[in-house]
Amino acid sequence: MNVCVFAASSSRIDVAYNKVAGDLGTVFAREGVHAIFGGGGIGLMGIFADAIMAGGGTVTGVIPGFMMDEGWGHSGVKDMVITPDMSERKKTIFAMSDAAVALPGGVGTLEELTEVITLKQLGQFNKPIIIVNTNGFYDHLIEFFDHMVRGHFMRLEHKDIWQIVTTAEEVIPAILNYTGWHADPKVIARI
Repeated sequence: MNVCVFAASSSRIDVAYNKVAGDLGTVFAREGVHAIFGGGGIGLMGIFADAIMAGGGTVTGVIPGFMMDEGWGHSGVKDMVITPDMSERKKTIFAMSDAAVALPGGVGTLEELTEVITLKQLGQFNKPIIIVNTNGFYDHLIEFFDHMVRGHFMRLEHKDIWQIVTTAEEVIPAILNYTGWHADPKVIARI
């Protein structure tokens, strides 16, 4: 199974978030899950990649050339796909993945998460999407999604596009227990 992971690249975040990134890497290595991630060497991305490799697992980084030129790529990741830009990075990551997982992160993580949700809403990514809501990190985003539903910007059914967990140990069971979302998402895409 190939699973993409979106995560913070900041090294200045509260260390409380480091544990879930390391735990997820350990879980992926133990369960034989191949990870695809943004290729960064610091922040939660770096911690996640370090943990999966330390556990004997495999990981592919996907990073734009300009980020590699800046030295932002993870030096320990041997399987690194270089893309021309950010759009191709996401396209490549989504195409390689059987599921998507969002750890806490900044606007880049938010953009990746909302794009994959949009793709699923439109029937273009019919795979599990797992939000890891560590320490309530995503509480406000989840409430905002609820606000969108209440205001009829999304249908109630759209809330079933993603699953929410709080720990790394819950991620693989959430993916494996996924039974699909909607037989034809396009018929309910239009509000």
